[in-house]
Order: sequence, then C-alpha cells, then structure tokens
Amino acid sequence: MRIITDFDGPIMDLSDRYYHVYQLCLEKVKLPNQILNIFPKAKFWAYKQALIPERQLGIESGLTVEQAEVFKQLRDRHAHQIQYLPFDLVVPGSIAALEKIQSSGSELLVMTLRRTCELEPAFKQYDLDRFFLPHYRYCLPNDYIKHDDVQAKTQLMVKALSELKPDPNTWMIGDTEADIIAAKTHHIKVIGVLSGIRDRDRLEHYQPDKIVSNLAEAVEFILE
Repeated sequence: MRIITDFDGPIMDLSDRYYHVYQLCLEKVKLPNQILNIFPKAKFWAYKQALIPERQLGIESGLTVEQAEVFKQLRDRHAHQIQYLPFDLVVPGSIAALEKIQSSGSELLVMTLRRTCELEPAFKQYDLDRFFLPHYRYCLPNDYIKHDDVQAKTQLMVKALSELKPDPNTWMIGDTEADIIAAKTHHIKVIGVLSGIRDRDRLEHYQPDKIVSNLAEAVEFILE
C-alpha cells in the first residue's frame, strides 16, 4: 500500500501562525487610537476554513476598505515567511499515525506546497525526517513562485507518479481542494481531513472518498 499525505493540515496545524500574522498585520495597519474588533482565534480560524476573503476579515475587524487592502497585502507577504514557521504545531495524534503507517510496512510519501526551505526546518524541529525518506518528499523548489495551488499540487502528483512504481492501492490524505483534485485526476482514492485550512462544506464540494477529523482517523480507516 502507498499512502501520500499533505504536510500542512494533516500533520501540521497552522492556526497559531496565521492568527499571529493576522494580529501583527492589524497592528501594522491601524491608525493611532483606532479601535479594532480583533477576532478570537476560534472565530478567526473558522473564517479561514470557510475561505472568507482577507479583505472582508480586515473590514469586519474594524479596518476601512482602504486599510483592508493594505492588510491583505501585508498578510500575503508575512504568512509564509520563515521567521513565523516556528508557530506551527504538530496536529495531536499525527506522530502516532505516522508511526502506525511505518509499522504497517506501507510506503509513505509527503506531498506539500511548502518550498524546501520551509519544509526542512519543520522536519528538524519535530524530528519528522524519520518518517519520510529523501526520495519520498515532494515539495516545491525554493525559487518557485506560487500562482495556483491546484496546478502546483497536480504537478507534484505527476512528478511522483512518474518516478514511483505503479501501485493500484494508493491513498491521498489532504485538507484542501488541491489535494482532492490532484488525487482524483489520477484516479487515486482521497481522504479529506478537517484539521487543516478547509471546513467540511468546502471539502464536500470536491467529493473526496471520505472526510474525517484528522490524520489519525484517516490512517485508521485506510489500514483497517
């Protein structure tokens, strides 16, 4: 069996990083003495999972339309900067799930839209190298400029399938439409997890084979 998992969402929880950047960008944009309505983290993350636009998030947080545009630009610039990556946390249960895959003897791949320079620090911080052999790590080169997540993830899938031996019993685990489309394009079974950046409504729209709470539940379903 071959199991391909996304990194952010199934394994890593980005909510603390994104919430920190949200607060940071609001602080940078607001005027002196301007009163803002800063969302609690749970509400902020629910908005992110529902794909509420950044500009709307800014406006509902108390910014003007003009400020919201600047907020959006700042957020896009800061959200993936390396100095904020240490805010990411391992999704509870994901390490045990990876160990379960390893002990089952299944082939384990990671396929992520992180660039190499963004993936390697997280691997070292949480000792994740032990789960993914170097030739089973599919990520973006450091000079890659992102335009379309679906296209980028599909290209990574094409690369992986061209380099690996055919295996009809292959599963993909991911948290976005990019994961689902990349898998279904190549007739790979796919499970959506709710521990990432999309909510159930968004995932259901793309019709994965199953939707579960997290990587642990996905692995349990696949192996059992």
